[in-house]
Amino acid sequence: MFTRLRSDIQCILERDPAARTRWEVLTCYPGLHALVLHRRAHWCWTHGFKWLGRFISHLSRWFTGIEIHPGAKIASCVFIDHGMGVVIGETAEIGPGCTIYHGVTLGGTSLYKGAKRHPTLGRNVIVGAGAQVLGGFMVGDGAKVGSNAVVTKPVPAGATAVGNPARIIAADSDARREEAASKMGFSAYGVTQNDDPLSQALRGLIDNAGAQEHQIALLWQAIEKLAATPQVHDCVPGDAARQENFEADKLNALIGK
Repeated sequence: MFTRLRSDIQCILERDPAARTRWEVLTCYPGLHALVLHRRAHWCWTHGFKWLGRFISHLSRWFTGIEIHPGAKIASCVFIDHGMGVVIGETAEIGPGCTIYHGVTLGGTSLYKGAKRHPTLGRNVIVGAGAQVLGGFMVGDGAKVGSNAVVTKPVPAGATAVGNPARIIAADSDARREEAASKMGFSAYGVTQNDDPLSQALRGLIDNAGAQEHQIALLWQAIEKLAATPQVHDCVPGDAARQENFEADKLNALIGK
């Protein structure tokens, strides 16, 4: 028990620059308190003391502002930062090394008892403040969920989900984490240097509209030249686009159709 507590404290010291001492973490971090109480509640739940497990969970919510169902499975070295308003459902599973910020909901969309209703987070997943992860699917290892994202579909390992409804930004092969966050070993709040896929799609549409305006102007120039000098054989401007290059499939992929 004390070994696990020490590892929990150490992971907070490594990931939170505001944490100064082990004593401060032990006495002043509600996320740590909620996890310690959850382990007692989870033990009661799995050993048949259902009411007692729910009661410990209720007390934990009252003291910490973090609601964790006693049936949820939480691995070691999980960091719930700030924590106020976090809700973790009964069938949720959280892998080792995950970081969860305030206002996060790991909720369910199914009303069937006994079904897998809540998400499973792999190893080292980051869920930004206010994010809602809803459903019994998998968020892959090393994935990030941006602040205020609403995720209702699986997130591949190493990818980032942003927006409402969430859209997937694939991990870069060369740099999966921002250089500014490299010293801490993770990216706080699920921040990414990549653009939102929807904004990329809109920019593509804007660029395409501008290119079309240019091509229309070139066509009118060619028509005007033909009207003035009919004997001219080649009046097509050199930069005129003779083939279509509008990438509709790529834009649809960015916004998830």
